[in-house]
Parts: sequence; structure tokens; C-alpha cells
Amino acid sequence: MSHVVVTAVFRPLPGRREEAKAAFEGVLAGVHAEEGCLLYALHDAADGTLVLLEKWESQELLDAHSVGEPVQRLRAAVGGLLEGPADVVTMTPLPAGDPVKGAV
Repeated sequence: MSHVVVTAVFRPLPGRREEAKAAFEGVLAGVHAEEGCLLYALHDAADGTLVLLEKWESQELLDAHSVGEPVQRLRAAVGGLLEGPADVVTMTPLPAGDPVKGAV
């Protein structure tokens, strides 16, 4: 079984970034408690976007997360705060080199 890594880039509307950030922070603990969540971390990008870096035990558990209660709460909370849908990329790691540094 291979882990699944996800990046999700969100573009808050002008003047709404702090509200969007708070909405994400409000669901982090719930997502962290979900089965299969290995990493779910919010990051600031220099261009003002908010980026979630995620790592899941399997595609099936990621799929369950995507329809779970924390994500439903997040979608409701960020409604009207973002320019549009997130840019999401789902990846399968290709570990190489140092086993610790060569994969997320």
C-alpha cells in the first residue's frame, strides 16, 4: 500500500485571508483525528494563498476524508471567502535517496 500526498492551494478574497485562515484552523483537530490522516498542515505562501499539505494512509481513507464532517464544516465556513475552488494535486510518493528526506 502506498501513501497518498495532497497539496491544496486556496486563494482568499482580498481582505478575507484572516477569516479563511481561521476557518481552516477550526477544522484541523477534527481532521487530525480522522482515520488514515498522517499529515494535515496549513501553510502561508508568500503570494497570500493558503496551502494545505496532506498525507494519507491510502486513497480510500482520503476519499472518506473528502466527504467527512470536518471537510463539510470547512466548506461551509469558507463559502464566500475564496476566489474559487482550490487547486488540488494528489500524488503518490516516489521515495529516493535518504529514506527520511526522500519522501513526505
